[in-house]
Amino acid sequence: MKTNDLRGAARLATDATAGLTDLVEAMHERIARLPGGGAALDGRTRGITGLVYRSIRGVTRVVGGSVDGLLALIAPALAADAPAAPPRREREAVVAALNGVLGDHLAASANPLAITMALRRNGRALPLEARALAAALPDARPVLLVLLHGLCRNDLQWQRNGHDHGALLAQVLDATPVYLHYNTGLPIAENGRQFAGLMAQLLAAWPVPLQRVVLLTHSMGGLVARSALHQAQAAGQAWPARVDDVVFLGTPHHGAPLERAGHGVDLLLAAAPYAAPLARLGRVRSAGITDLRHGLSGPHHTPLPLPAGPRCWAVAATLGEGRGALKGRLLGDGLVPVDSALGHHRDPAHTLAFAPDRQCVVHGTGHLELLDSPEVGRCLQRWLAPGAATLPVTRDA
Repeated sequence: MKTNDLRGAARLATDATAGLTDLVEAMHERIARLPGGGAALDGRTRGITGLVYRSIRGVTRVVGGSVDGLLALIAPALAADAPAAPPRREREAVVAALNGVLGDHLAASANPLAITMALRRNGRALPLEARALAAALPDARPVLLVLLHGLCRNDLQWQRNGHDHGALLAQVLDATPVYLHYNTGLPIAENGRQFAGLMAQLLAAWPVPLQRVVLLTHSMGGLVARSALHQAQAAGQAWPARVDDVVFLGTPHHGAPLERAGHGVDLLLAAAPYAAPLARLGRVRSAGITDLRHGLSGPHHTPLPLPAGPRCWAVAATLGEGRGALKGRLLGDGLVPVDSALGHHRDPAHTLAFAPDRQCVVHGTGHLELLDSPEVGRCLQRWLAPGAATLPVTRDA
C-alpha cells in the first residue's frame, strides 16, 4: 500500500471512531434522561459521563493527527525508495471498493483514498493537453473507444478471466481504448458532470482527426454516461454530437431492487478476493449506491430519455438458462432485472426507446460475467463492426 493509502486509512479510522463515539453518547443520553423530562436532547451527556466521552473524542483526534503527521514526515523517504511501477491490481481493487461504499465521505473529508476522476490507459492517467496526449498515445487511431466501469470497480477490472471487451473491440474497430476511473460513491449526477468535462478535453486534444466515438459502459457506468450526455447537451457543449454509439451492459436504468434490499454491494465486493472483507460494510450506503437503487431520472423524478444522436444499445443478462425461466425473471443477472437493463417500465413515459434490433438478452450469465461473456463479445462485434470478421472471445482457464 502507498503512504497516502496508510494516511487515508488512519484518517478513516479516526473519523469512524469519533462518529461511533457520538452515536453511543447520544444513545446513552436518551437512556439516562428520565421519561417526561422537559429538556431537549442534544446528543451530549453531562458531568463525569460527558467528560469520558469528550476524552475519547479528544484522544482519537490527537492519535489520528499524530499518525497523519508521522506518515507525512516519512513519505519522502518512502517515495525515494519506490521505483515507478504499474499500479497493483490488489490495491486498486480495495481502494475502488472503499470508494464505492464510502466515496462521498472520502471526497468530502479530503481523504487521500478518494479517487480523483481520470481517463487512463494501463492504470495510468492520461494528460489531456494536445502535445502531452500525443506523446502518451503515439499510435492513437481515428476511432476512440471510452469504457466506463461500474460500482465498486475500477478501470483495470474490465479485464476478467483473461478477457477485456475493450481490447477485443480495439482490434475489431481499429480503435484506441481509453478507460474512465472514478469514485463510484459520489452522486451519479456529479460523476456525470465531471465526465462531461473530461470528454470535452479529450476530444479537443485527440492527436488525430476523429472518425468515430464509442462509449462502452457497464452497470453504473451507463448511468454516468447518460448523465454526462444529458448535462453536456443541456449546456450546449459540442462533444455529445461526436458520439456515435453508446452501449449499456447490465445498466440499471430503472434501478436495482437487490441494491434497495441491501445485497447488491455485498455481491460486488465479495466478487473481488482482495475487497471481500469490505463486505462487512454492506450496511453503509454512499450517495452513489443510493442513486443506483433508483436508476436515472430528471428533476423531481421526471423521465430522462436516452441521449439524442448516438445509437444506443442495451445488453441484459439473466441467471436463468432459458427464455422465461423463473430464476431469470425474479433475479435478472443477480443485481439488475432484465426490464431495468432494457429500459422497460410499466409507465410508458419512463420506457427507454431502445430499438428492438439494438437489444440483447444473454442467459445463464451474472452481472459481472457480462464482462467476459463470449456471447456478449460476439454481440458487441456484430453491432459495432457489422461485416467484420468476428474474433473469438478467449478467457483464461
